[in-house]
Amino acid sequence: VTVVESGGGLVKPGASLRLSCVTLGDIASIGAMGWERQAPGKQREFVARITSGGTTTYGDSVKGRFTISRNSAKNTIYLEMNSLKPEDTAVYFCNVGSYSGNFYYALGWGQGTQVTVSS
Repeated sequence: VTVVESGGGLVKPGASLRLSCVTLGDIASIGAMGWERQAPGKQREFVARITSGGTTTYGDSVKGRFTISRNSAKNTIYLEMNSLKPEDTAVYFCNVGSYSGNFYYALGWGQGTQVTVSS
């Protein structure tokens, strides 16, 4: 599968930003799509995921501020990010995957889009 992110940029603290991720290819095997992020010098962090059934999960650091949604007809997911903080600065990676039981495994990753929150 091919995964392409867009929508990153430079914003001030408190601002909002929306990321998009479209996937192409063997979408029949996709059970979920989601976002992770990696800040300089830090480990990759789970941000959010949405299943094919519409169930959403969020990382603790973004709960209440970020919202993941999808447009199934366009094979696209979105990450609406509100009340952005400098600590949200990172490269955001979209992934698509499936489940084996309760275990989620990625089928493909995008190249990432940079989000910078700075005054």
